Amino acid sequence: MDERLEQVLERARRSPFYSRRLPTGASWESVAITTKEDLRNQYPFGLLAVDRSKIVSYHESSGTKGRPTSSYFTSADWEDIAIRFLRNAVGLSSKDTFFIKTPYSMVTTAHQAHRAAEIIGALIVPGDNRSSNMPYSRVVQVLRDLRISVSWSLPTEVLIWAIAARECGIDPERDFPNLRAFWVAGELLSPGKRTALSSLWGGKAIFEDYGSTETGSLAGEMPCGHVHPWSDRLLFEVLLSGGEIAQAGRGRLLVTPYFREAMPLVRYLVDDEVEISSSPCGFPTIKVFGRASEKIQIAGRSFFPLEIEDAVYQTGRELGLVFWKGQFNSDSLEIHYFATQGGSLSDGIERRLEIPVKTRRLPLSRFIDAALLREPLRFSKPQFLFPQEGMNHERSNYTIG
Repeated sequence: MDERLEQVLERARRSPFYSRRLPTGASWESVAITTKEDLRNQYPFGLLAVDRSKIVSYHESSGTKGRPTSSYFTSADWEDIAIRFLRNAVGLSSKDTFFIKTPYSMVTTAHQAHRAAEIIGALIVPGDNRSSNMPYSRVVQVLRDLRISVSWSLPTEVLIWAIAARECGIDPERDFPNLRAFWVAGELLSPGKRTALSSLWGGKAIFEDYGSTETGSLAGEMPCGHVHPWSDRLLFEVLLSGGEIAQAGRGRLLVTPYFREAMPLVRYLVDDEVEISSSPCGFPTIKVFGRASEKIQIAGRSFFPLEIEDAVYQTGRELGLVFWKGQFNSDSLEIHYFATQGGSLSDGIERRLEIPVKTRRLPLSRFIDAALLREPLRFSKPQFLFPQEGMNHERSNYTIG
């Protein structure tokens, strides 16, 4: 067995969960898969493998499907994650002003970016996400007035910022000369949508990162244009459709971090369907299709949502398509969309997907309230003292947020 894997198993056995699961002397081939459900069942500290005093931060998944999963990290764990993150072709440096527009709450995404930027010496602008203190009008203001050079966000946020800029009378193609790159993660990005993002901003670069709350950055985009898994820091395996586990091929992703201290993970099933293949770049390449559970059937054909998204944006490129949403049944697909120019998408999407498709162009208001794109700051601090004139103090409440 690889010496790194022996060390992984040794550290893992220090946790309550793996101490029962990993007998001494077991071969790597006999090691069982760790699932998301295992993590939920061990909430909150069943996978803790160090003294609690060594943990520097605790995090949780969103818990949208029930009990959340926990993640905790030592300082060394965070250094490992930050170094992986910085390998991306974005080339973040001390010359950059870095706008972080992902949640600072219990998930890890903003903390990963923040720590990486501190290491490299970039100027950090902690924007957070879904915060009343950072409406879209303020995002546009920050991007322009602070001369942001790199942002970190969901891909869809980048679309919304462009539309918000236009609603505020600002040209996203011309009025942000310092902005050089959008660094995105958190949702899969099809080639068609990627082109749309760049086009809305006058051709600015888009760079992808791929990871999870439990692991941090797993893969990043290199200068060659491919997304590479960091195979020197984690073991990547693929659970094939027949149940075999391989180092390459198409199937569900398994990851084992080599150097994780606080919460070792052994053959953790990320559950995305991926394809891993060799490359001449020094790292393998990874293509991510989406959650295995999200695959759908329409008119006898199977699709991941990413494939439908790509067909929509590729077809709608000439129309300036910005937003879309769809609904499907066993026989057909219906797409609603907002585009800056008129025209039909039905025939083009049908040709790409080879299924019956109906499309309908809708106004922007059917996707997002334009007032939300222009509204000023709403956040307020608690207020306890009010002017007497015109105020009924018996009926007034504390004003908090």
